[in-house]
Amino acid sequence: MPGDALSQDPAELRRRIDSSKAHPARVYDVFLGGKDHYPADRDAAAAGLAANPRGYLDVRHNRDFMRRAVTTLAEEHGIRQFLDIGTGLPTAENVHQIAQGVAPESRVVYVDNDPVVLAHARALLTSGPEGRTDYIDADLKSPAQILEQAARTLDFGRPVALCLVAVLHFVEDEEAYPIVRGLMDELPAGSRLVLSHLTEDLNPENIRAVQRTYTERGFTFVLRSRDDVARFFKEAGLEIAEPGVVPVHHWRPDHAAPVPEQPEESYLAGLDDIEKVRYRDINDVTDADINVYGALGVKD
Repeated sequence: MPGDALSQDPAELRRRIDSSKAHPARVYDVFLGGKDHYPADRDAAAAGLAANPRGYLDVRHNRDFMRRAVTTLAEEHGIRQFLDIGTGLPTAENVHQIAQGVAPESRVVYVDNDPVVLAHARALLTSGPEGRTDYIDADLKSPAQILEQAARTLDFGRPVALCLVAVLHFVEDEEAYPIVRGLMDELPAGSRLVLSHLTEDLNPENIRAVQRTYTERGFTFVLRSRDDVARFFKEAGLEIAEPGVVPVHHWRPDHAAPVPEQPEESYLAGLDDIEKVRYRDINDVTDADINVYGALGVKD
């Protein structure tokens, strides 16, 4: 059953939406070819793309890392429960579609604090009859609220995969590490942590240029090193699974990233750079393109 968040008054929802300022979930939506964003979000994405013309590969390969990680957990680890915090706007494929494609009985709880995501959250609740999905309108910085509400759908006596995919770089150190540690402390043995994070280790000039465009728009944007990312797992007492903390395109690659259908060249010629992103084939990625680490941790 959908959570109480979906019953929020439409007028109150509209009041919460500030379309004058870019929001990370909606900027991400621009890069994924979605339509649920505002001019400020599009401007932020365009500025990021101008700073790093192949920066869309970070976004798309981050998403593909999530696909492979969830598939791995469902197929090989037997995980049937997922808590996805910082969900973002619905897109193909969402966590429940991936997990339930392997195990139809899988349960997934989505969490985000953007009212635009909430407005579209019903698209995240199209669970198959054997599984369940729910949506929680909450901030990552409110872990107690998240866990309390997630317990309506998830059984915390059984392993849960906590998914923090491209969300922690919006949180400063003094909050980020305690949040992850606190969430994992409340999950049972056998639980997993799926985490991806932007870094300046790999191609610093490109990602620092992007960082400037977003901090100018008021985003918290923390680039963390490989050791900093590994620290999330170590402080939570987790063992990092092979292949470790690696650039996302090197995390158990299966070379099966979806290839968008290609329109006529005449149509493409009429699009601006940000609109062309949705049609790009990301399988031509190189190490010089990626600024995101990904890893999977296991709680003993």
